Amino acid sequence: MRLLTLSLIVAVAAAAAQPAKPVSKPVAGPSVAYRSVDPFIGTGEDGHTFPGAVVPFGMVQLSPDTQVRFFKQSYKWAAGYRHEDTTMLGFSHTHFSGAGHSDLGDFLVVPQVGEVKLDPQQAEKPGSGYGSRFSHATEVAQPGYYAVTLEDGKIRAELTATARVGVHRYEFPAGAPARLLLDLRSSIYNYPGKVLWSRLRVRADGTVTGMRETRGWAPGRQLYFAMKFSAPLAKRELMNREEPLEYKGFKSPGTGPADTDSIEGRGLVGVFEFGEVKGPVVVKVGLSTVSEDGAIGNLNAEVPGFDFDGVKAAAQAAWEKALSAVEAKGPESTLRNFYTGLYHALMAPSVSMDVDGKYRGPDNQVHTASGFTFVSTFSLWDTYRAEHPLLTLIQPEARTNDVVRSLLASQRHSPFGILPVWQFQGMETWCMIGYHAVPVIADAYLKGIRGYDADAALKAMVASAKYGPYGHLAEYMKLGFVPMDKDPEAASKTVEYAYDDWTIARMARAMGRMDVAAEFEKRAGFWRNTFDAKVGFVRPRNSDGQWVEPFDPGKAGKDSGFTEGNAWQYSCYQPQDEAGLIALLGGDEKLVERLDATFDAKVDPKDYAHVEDISGMIGQYIHGNEPSHHMAYLYNYAGQPWRTQERLKQIVESQYKPSPEGLVGNDDLGQMSAWLVFTSLGFYPVAPGSNEYVLGRPFVEEAVLRLPNGKVFRVVAEGLSDAKKYVGKVLLNGKEISRSYVRHEEIMAGGELRFVMAEAANRSWGRGEKERPYSMTGAGR
Repeated sequence: MRLLTLSLIVAVAAAAAQPAKPVSKPVAGPSVAYRSVDPFIGTGEDGHTFPGAVVPFGMVQLSPDTQVRFFKQSYKWAAGYRHEDTTMLGFSHTHFSGAGHSDLGDFLVVPQVGEVKLDPQQAEKPGSGYGSRFSHATEVAQPGYYAVTLEDGKIRAELTATARVGVHRYEFPAGAPARLLLDLRSSIYNYPGKVLWSRLRVRADGTVTGMRETRGWAPGRQLYFAMKFSAPLAKRELMNREEPLEYKGFKSPGTGPADTDSIEGRGLVGVFEFGEVKGPVVVKVGLSTVSEDGAIGNLNAEVPGFDFDGVKAAAQAAWEKALSAVEAKGPESTLRNFYTGLYHALMAPSVSMDVDGKYRGPDNQVHTASGFTFVSTFSLWDTYRAEHPLLTLIQPEARTNDVVRSLLASQRHSPFGILPVWQFQGMETWCMIGYHAVPVIADAYLKGIRGYDADAALKAMVASAKYGPYGHLAEYMKLGFVPMDKDPEAASKTVEYAYDDWTIARMARAMGRMDVAAEFEKRAGFWRNTFDAKVGFVRPRNSDGQWVEPFDPGKAGKDSGFTEGNAWQYSCYQPQDEAGLIALLGGDEKLVERLDATFDAKVDPKDYAHVEDISGMIGQYIHGNEPSHHMAYLYNYAGQPWRTQERLKQIVESQYKPSPEGLVGNDDLGQMSAWLVFTSLGFYPVAPGSNEYVLGRPFVEEAVLRLPNGKVFRVVAEGLSDAKKYVGKVLLNGKEISRSYVRHEEIMAGGELRFVMAEAANRSWGRGEKERPYSMTGAGR
C-alpha cells in the first residue's frame, strides 16, 4: 500500500507543480548532496532562514515558530525561528527563506497535554502560556523533514510536506490525553488588528477548514486551509478570543464553543481533543489561496492517506533529484556550504496555485492557469541577479517558463498593468525598487527559453518601464534621471532603471524590434546622468539638475539617495556598461583603485547600525546586501582578473560558514546562496541578459552540472589548495582560452571548463580589452 501511495504523491507533485519534496542532515543512505545540506545554516544572526519542512518550490513551508512578536520587534524572527532560542510556540505552515521584511506564519498548530493554554507564552517566562522548551540536541533538520522533542509535554513532533500540504506527526506520552490547538491569530510581524477576518469550521466528515485575511506586507491577503486528523475527535471547541469585541451581532447555532460547527471573527482559536491515543497522531493540512474547497482538493490530491513516512520519502526523493543537478567534490565544510546554498536557492519562486489550476492574482481575484503552474514569492530586487540565472542552468526549462508566464499573468491581472515588484501568494507588496521582472524575462528569452508569447512579454516589459506613477518613472523619462527632490532613493533608482532598460533593448533587438531597442538603448545610458565625473561617484541630483549638497559617498539610509547602500556600491552599478564607467573614471587603474578603496576602507559597522540590512561589511563592500554582489568580479573588466580571484577568496572565507551563523545577511529568497553556488563553480552572471558569465576562481575541486537539455558540463579546479589560490590558465574543452568570461551557449553545449590553479597570479591572462566581459561601450558582440 505504501508503494501505491508514494507513486501517487510523486505523480501529483510532478504533474501539478513540478516542485518536489524536502529532506535532512547526515543519515546513511542518501547522496552526498543530500547529506551535506544543513537547514540550520542561516537560522542565526541575520540569515533569516528556517529549518522546517519544504519541497523544492513548495507552497507549504512547515516550520517551528520560536517567537512571535510585535512587528517592530520582529526583524530577528522574520522566518519564525531563531537558533539561539530555547522555547518554541508551535508549527505554522508558511515562511519566507531569508527575507529582510516578513509576514506569513499562517495557521499555527500547537500540540499539548495537561492544562489547556489558549494564549502564547512569553519567551522569557516558559509556561506562561502555550509553547514549550526544547533542546537542539533533540532536533533533526533535513530537506523535507524536521523533528524536535517538546520538553514541557514530552511530545515528539515531526514535520514533512508536499507542494501544497503540510504533514505533522505527534507522539504523545503514554496515558496523557492528546490535544492540538489551532491559533488563527498568530502571525509573523504581528500587530493588533492584523487579522482582518477569519473563519473556522468543522465539517460533517470531521475535516476542519477555515481561512484568514490579513493586512500585512501584502494587504488583503487571503489564505485558506483544510485539516484532517488520523485519530477521531473526542471533543473540540471553537472560540473567538477577540478583545474588545465591540459588535457581537446575533448568536450562531449552538450553546457554546463545544457544539458550534462554525465560527467567524478576528481572534479565532480551535481546540481539538483526542483523549488517550495508541500511537502517533498524524495531522495533514492543505493550503489554498483560492478557497476552502481548493484546500480540500489539494489535500486529497497530494496526501490521500496518513502515510507520514511515505510523504517524507517522497520529499526526500524530490530533493535528491533537485540537488543532483550539481555533483560537487571538495572538503566537507565546503560541500555543506555549497549544497545548503543550492538547497536555499531551490525554494522560491513557490507554487501559488491549486491542483485544478486556480490561483489568486494581484487583483485579488481568482483566475485559472492553462498550460503552466502559477508561481509567486518574487523577491525580484534580489533574485534577478543570480538566483533566476542559476535556475536556467540547473532546472528544466519548464521552471523558467512557469516563472515568465506567471509574471505575465500577474501583469495582465494587475490593476496598474505592470509586472510584479515584490509579490507573494499572488499579491503585490511594492517593496524595493526597479522593475526587475524585466531582466528575468529578457535573460530567459536571450537564453532561448521561450515557452510563452514573446510579443506579449515585450509589451508587458515596456508597459512596466513606462508606467509614470511608479517610482517616479515619469521624471526619469523626462529628465533622464530620478530627481532627489521627488524621491529619497533617486540615485539608486536611476542606475537600476537604466540596467533594466538595457535588458529590454537586448530582447527587443533579438526580436527585430529596432524601434523599441533604440529607445531603450538610449535609456540604458541614463546611469551617466547621475554620475558626477568631478567627484567620481554616482550621486543624487535635484530636478533643476543641481547636485545635492553636501555629498558624502559613505552616507546611507534616510535622505542619502540610495537604497540599502551608498555611493561606494552604487557608483559601480552599471553591469551593462562597466567599460563606460572605466572611461569616466579615467582608465583601468582608476577602477582598480576605486575597488581597492571600497574593500580596504576603514569602516566602523556601528556607523550603519541605523540602516536595515547593511551587514557583512568588508570596508565599504557590503556582502549582506545585493548591490555589492557583482563588485568583486569587476576587476576582470579592468583586465586584472587575478584581483577578482583574491577578493573572492576574501569574501567566501569571511561571509559563509557551515553553522547557524553562517550567513552574514538575509539570504533573500536564495540570492545570497545563489551567489555562493555560482562563485564556488568559478563563474558569475554579472549582467543577466548578456549571456555571459564572468570567470572568477572555483572553490569546489570539481563539479558536474547536469543541464536541463540533458548534456553535462564539468568544472575542474586542477590543483586547488590554499597555496594555489590563483588561476594559472583556463581551458574550455581542452583548448586554452585567454578571455575572462564564458558564454551561456558554451555551457549549454556541454563539455569541460578546467581551471589550472597556481600559487602566483597570472597577470597576463584576461588582460586585453577583447578578453574582457561585455560592456555597452565598445561592444563588438
